[in-house]
Amino acid sequence: MSRNQKLIGLAAALSVAGAGSIDAQSARDYISIVGSSTVYPFATVVVEQFGKTTEYKTPTVESTGSGGGMKLFCAGIGVQYPDITNASRRIKKSEFDSCKKNGVAAVVEIKIGYDGIAIANSKKAEPLNLTLRDIFLALAVEVPHPDGGETLVANPYNTWKDVNAALPDRAIEVLGPPPTSGTRDAFAELAMEGGCKSFDWIKALKKTDKNRYKTICHTVREDGAYVEAGENDNLIVQKLDSNPKALGIFGFSFLDQNRDKIRSSAIDGVAPEFETISDGSYPISRPLYFYVKAAHAEVIPGMKAYLAEFTSEKAWGDEGYLSDRGLIPMPADERKKFAEDAEKLTAMLM
Repeated sequence: MSRNQKLIGLAAALSVAGAGSIDAQSARDYISIVGSSTVYPFATVVVEQFGKTTEYKTPTVESTGSGGGMKLFCAGIGVQYPDITNASRRIKKSEFDSCKKNGVAAVVEIKIGYDGIAIANSKKAEPLNLTLRDIFLALAVEVPHPDGGETLVANPYNTWKDVNAALPDRAIEVLGPPPTSGTRDAFAELAMEGGCKSFDWIKALKKTDKNRYKTICHTVREDGAYVEAGENDNLIVQKLDSNPKALGIFGFSFLDQNRDKIRSSAIDGVAPEFETISDGSYPISRPLYFYVKAAHAEVIPGMKAYLAEFTSEKAWGDEGYLSDRGLIPMPADERKKFAEDAEKLTAMLM
């Protein structure tokens, strides 16, 4: 079958799937991938390998953030929309519902491995030893009253020493991702909420007023202590180099590849390392994903082959090339399960 015949088939198939009329000459013959800046480096490596070892065109990969990628991915079926979106947190129910509403009826969820969120600073400065409670008290917009009462006040803390007398007298300045980032979502859920619920009276709110609880635990202050630094982790490293007293928030894989410039803080006494993330002892660790449109996988040239490459043992296995880039592999039974989901295009339920 000629390439033009394939494109005509692609256009017809996507039209049936609900994309409307698509001109065959404008139909894509390459895979379009968007999403998480954390998953981006892993996807890029797979894309490069795929481009070198198959007959298909090299896919395009854009780093849009997990939230931005989900918005693009769930906008509809058809070649004007991405085929795959990477995510550094699980798809939200609201995003899943948006997909369904816009005709993206069958979404395949593929977990690819695990990552840790590191809090790091320039190697020009000493690292901090932080607790989850320290992180919450330093960055939440409202915190428990310093007098120990069960009331909230606008965050009064200006230095790390204000938060915890054992920490240095250094201004609180943390450079981190924006709300569209899956790293930001995971940081709020794992680090901020982890410290927030160390206060028993706030933890109790989860049962009586879940929305209030989430607002208290997840809302980051906006008075300059937390600085949204975009989706470009390399830019954060540059800023840390020029301001060694500041901290930055990164995925472990990025930290691991930039240890010549930055070093991480221990969290609750545990440093982010391959082993501590793998065994779950590092408290700020999370799974990574990508999501696939089953309707596109049936017709976009190379999609099934790309899924097979990403879910192969040579890629995501214990000794795979992605582990060399900092991905923490899943246990073998999990890898087998998600590899089968990718092969069979098993639609997720939520």
